[in-house]
Amino acid sequence: MPGYVQNLKTQHQAGALFSTYTTAKSVINPQAQTVIPGGYLQVGDMLHIWVSGGLSNVVTAQPTFTFSVVMGPADPPTIAVHSSQALIVTTTAHTLIPFAYEVWMRLDSEGSGTSAKFLSQAFVRGIMFPISGAVGDPTASIGTVAAPATAPAVGTGFDSRITNILDFFCGISVSNAGNGIQIYQYSVDLHSERTP
Repeated sequence: MPGYVQNLKTQHQAGALFSTYTTAKSVINPQAQTVIPGGYLQVGDMLHIWVSGGLSNVVTAQPTFTFSVVMGPADPPTIAVHSSQALIVTTTAHTLIPFAYEVWMRLDSEGSGTSAKFLSQAFVRGIMFPISGAVGDPTASIGTVAAPATAPAVGTGFDSRITNILDFFCGISVSNAGNGIQIYQYSVDLHSERTP
């Protein structure tokens, strides 16, 4: 039967701790960036990206964390082909408490200019992510939140006919030494119906 799954990239060691910033930036190790050759992806191919790490947040001025998968020919890439909503954390302070972010991205169209687009769906898990509002940590469960929590839609277009760098970004709404992220595990897998 045709089709295969191929690991394209994994992060080899724990990443740096990033805090005291707001504008979204790469939070994986540079070694974990994935180079995707021009014309490599075909319509129907799926990328499965798995990220886990630790988040820190202060109690006051609840910050939000926004995750995005970013592509483009430059380093750092600049085209957000998938983005979560701004994910608010609970009113409980945390220091590098575990979280996981998982996104499935199907190539919906391919081509030059901005013709190529992914249709993506993601979920974030962690005790720090409430379903809504300013609440403390749950006592009996871990939250799972769709990201974004809206009807699926294709993301920003990119050129799939040229070589692209794929990266994982995070933005934090409030710059504070107590608001931070550190990535421990990161992988990118290709799921394709093609014969390898």
